[in-house]
Amino acid sequence: MDDQNRNLILATALSFLVILVWFLVFPPPEATNPQPQSPEASSVTDEQGDIALAPSNSDPAASTDTTSTAPEPEEDDAPRISIDTPTLEGTISLNGGRIDELRLKGYRETLDEGSPIVTLLSPVGTTDPYYALFGWAPGSGLTPDQVPGANTRWNVASGTALAPGAPITLTWDNGAGLIFTREMSIDDKLMFSIAQSVENTGSSSHTLASYGILARHSLPDDLKNFFILHEGAIQKIDGVREYVKYGKLETVGQHETFTVQEAGWTGFTDHFWMTTLIPGKGAGLKISTFQDPSRGIYQTTAQQPTQAIAPGETVSASIRLFAGPKEWATIRNYQNDDANPIPEFLDTIDWGWFFFLTKPIFAVLHYLNVLIGNMGWAIIGLTLLIKIVLLPLAYKSYVSMAKMKELQPQMEKLKELVGDDRQKLQKEMMNLYKKEKVNPAAGCLPILLQIPIFFSLYKVIFVTIELRHAPWIGWIKDLSAPDPSSIYNFWGIFPWAGPEPGSILALIFIGILPLFLGISMWLQQKLNPAPTDPTQQMIFAWMPWVFMFMLGSFASGLVIYWIANNVITFVQQYIIMRSQGYKPDVFGNIRESFKKKAKAEPPAGDK
Repeated sequence: MDDQNRNLILATALSFLVILVWFLVFPPPEATNPQPQSPEASSVTDEQGDIALAPSNSDPAASTDTTSTAPEPEEDDAPRISIDTPTLEGTISLNGGRIDELRLKGYRETLDEGSPIVTLLSPVGTTDPYYALFGWAPGSGLTPDQVPGANTRWNVASGTALAPGAPITLTWDNGAGLIFTREMSIDDKLMFSIAQSVENTGSSSHTLASYGILARHSLPDDLKNFFILHEGAIQKIDGVREYVKYGKLETVGQHETFTVQEAGWTGFTDHFWMTTLIPGKGAGLKISTFQDPSRGIYQTTAQQPTQAIAPGETVSASIRLFAGPKEWATIRNYQNDDANPIPEFLDTIDWGWFFFLTKPIFAVLHYLNVLIGNMGWAIIGLTLLIKIVLLPLAYKSYVSMAKMKELQPQMEKLKELVGDDRQKLQKEMMNLYKKEKVNPAAGCLPILLQIPIFFSLYKVIFVTIELRHAPWIGWIKDLSAPDPSSIYNFWGIFPWAGPEPGSILALIFIGILPLFLGISMWLQQKLNPAPTDPTQQMIFAWMPWVFMFMLGSFASGLVIYWIANNVITFVQQYIIMRSQGYKPDVFGNIRESFKKKAKAEPPAGDK
């Protein structure tokens, strides 16, 4: 077997291995949703003194610092203040002043006509409670009922509805000399701002600390549990990022509390949505995240530094809440905001191990989409740009392959001269390569480089919301989902439905895009004559169609990339081969592949 064929077989085997490992390491996601539990609750302080939601049979803990507690929200019929922005709608309960009802105007649950818009936050009493609440932790001279918590009934001081440019102000008098004020505002995107203040009209000094809490009483309905995707807690503390999946969160009372020296944020992220608390900068902030498995509650807390308030003084604290889809452009704008930037906020999107590739790849994809106006064509444009960047290497590779073809006669002569002495043959071949300045491994480099790019693009297409429900042409209405067409109903010509997505039948009865993928790989092979070795012939004959079925269940956007890559590679290789004096006989190689080769058998009398 000559070196060129050996390299091609090596590249083929490596590609198969990568795909097989992918299926083994990244199995189909399985959703697991524990049943929501919402027992009545009272205040408690956990072992580390963090604010925690706790069951009603826990004894309230006295505290001499800022480690008091937030009682779990109760179901209520308190008045509500509406939230209405270009992107969000929902309500704020005056019971606790908590943001516990929020829907995303620009996103629907499915592509079906009339599908409801996505619900992000839900109040206690619904199927999946998920909410943000704010308050003050009591320190010296204060008890939990003297500071506002999850069930404090607030009064509206100003404002009738929360909207961009129209904040609301809530007040509460604890009857013991402290008047609490909370101003809530929202921009035209996805960011809430909560400014809290306390005025001491009494005669005693006190200490207290403001906090923000995100809590959910069950896991999301669309939990993927997919290795490539992070779903769970996210936080950034002084530049150090931490991702912890829901099931891996430490148990309440046994969890770690982090103290921030400069800046940090904390929250929960799902596949496409997230909620994140962004406190003001400064030392002394405490961040803690944990779960209570007995009740299915997951909580993250940002407790701001303790403040002393003397009679006649007023203290204040502010915190922001991001709630909505993980839109790259929006998150990037918040990160780079001149007035109040959020350090490394783009890391709320899980860019994966190849972040050094996924981040620039998506940035280019985003700008192409803005320019073209269609994410499918943007993927094709991105593929073209990647091929242009890799063109020098591809040119060198194809030139090396062409020179290897020129050396075939000399290699055959060497084989005849040395006979069965393989060691001598290898030595003579290496001398020949050195003399002719040929690298036999150069042909594998483009394929090897395509592997991390392929994985990075898969990550981008799977994780980023910009491809969710993004159409391309005709029947491709969601580039983040597999091709919905199927040979089962002859791609929509026959009047019956195709197989259920994700089923074995859907894997067998592939769509139009996977078919084009197989054809494009097959045509790319026809730039060269079929190898003479029967084993190699079999591998090359089956490879396009095996890949066609294996990649058929991948996201449409990724299959489009692969097809575009094959087509551009075909054109590149054809032009380069012609420039080296070799004219590929594509149609001749296609005709040859359809010829039936009779298997030579010895005559019956010779057996």
